[in-house]
Amino acid sequence: MKRITALLLVAIISGGLTACASKSLKASPPTKPVAKCDCSPSKNAVKVAPDTSPVQIVEPDRPVIEAKPLDVKPADSKIADYGLLKPALWEDVDGLGQSKQNLSDLSLSWPAWMQSCSTLINKPMWQKVCNAATQLNSQTTNKPNPEAIFAYFKQNFSVYKTTNIDGSDSGLITGYYEPVLRGSRFKSAKYPNPLYQVPTDLVTVELDSLFPELKYKRVRGRLVGNKLVPYYNRADIESDAAPLKGREFMYIDDIIDVFYLQVQGSGLVQLESGEQVHVGYADQNGFTYNSIGRLLVERGELTMANASMNGIKNWARNNPAKLRELLNSNPSYVFFRELPAGLPGPLGALGVPILAERVVAIDPKYVPLGAPVFLSTTEPNSNKPLKRLMMAQDTGGAIKGGVRADFYWGDGNEAGAKAGAMKQSGKIWVFLPKEFVINK
Repeated sequence: MKRITALLLVAIISGGLTACASKSLKASPPTKPVAKCDCSPSKNAVKVAPDTSPVQIVEPDRPVIEAKPLDVKPADSKIADYGLLKPALWEDVDGLGQSKQNLSDLSLSWPAWMQSCSTLINKPMWQKVCNAATQLNSQTTNKPNPEAIFAYFKQNFSVYKTTNIDGSDSGLITGYYEPVLRGSRFKSAKYPNPLYQVPTDLVTVELDSLFPELKYKRVRGRLVGNKLVPYYNRADIESDAAPLKGREFMYIDDIIDVFYLQVQGSGLVQLESGEQVHVGYADQNGFTYNSIGRLLVERGELTMANASMNGIKNWARNNPAKLRELLNSNPSYVFFRELPAGLPGPLGALGVPILAERVVAIDPKYVPLGAPVFLSTTEPNSNKPLKRLMMAQDTGGAIKGGVRADFYWGDGNEAGAKAGAMKQSGKIWVFLPKEFVINK
């Protein structure tokens, strides 16, 4: 069945796309299958594949770059959305309300929950709990007290335990942060490395309108005639051909900092004027992320113990002649946009500013975006317990699976050190409104 689906999708994409550069395409199944262009902004993505013959396109004032066919891989349709969540008891949640300190910590998570409600209140299954949260907020001058918050969640929510496909309930908890980079709005010898806006020729195809089992899956590429081919990879983009010339909006002093900005998805650029500019994820070229740390370990350049972010940065500065080849081994490339000034934090996938140490990135197929989650894990490189109410307000290309989360530590070097060192085991519970319906 999947093979038939893939072949049908190839036929649709190969013959049915029309030129709509930098637009979002929705595949729809009328009498004759075509993919319609609705010209909405591009979002996040995946990959695709028409015929097997390479195509070349000559663009004005640019050298020729070979365009290769895309590769479509349908998603596993056996598991329904949120299908790995298992009903649990409040008493099962490891660390929730079991000590005075743990209970008081709920107040620190409350502002992040109100950020979630600013968006979730527009969804029917969340309206009642968000209205109740607003009402509870209005009854106090500051935040509600911890006991009232605990009672609010127990009265309005059911608790679920996250599991993996194999039924286990422990998974990997990593960390991320918002780096601070040195940069300029103008290119110079000191600031040579560009940040690019979303390219005008990047096309995103939404797949779930035609194939429900491909929900959360998108295809990115560019049009060559009526064929959708893969977008330029990292090596193409940073080559002398410079296919994105003219889309630069900021320049950074250190190429390895640009690379890690792409890994983290957002950052602060410190200008020489003293101004700090928030930049955030805008889109991606459609290629899968390939870990350069793992590659350095495989090559014997680093040990597993040294393959942290700081270890990789140290290697990069000691091996400048090898750096470009290493970075190009990861074909994934992220495009950015300048965010409004004055935000309390970077914007997560939910579209709200995320707060340090109160937000995790999750896989939205298994955990509803915006939901409160209780995380039971340990501090980075430590056995010290870390048990905290968090908000699932972000996603990430490497965050896949039922028991999987990325802990947001904040901005700057200290947060970066914690994020880079965090590879812990943990468990996750999800709080969902009693009105929430899970399709099994």
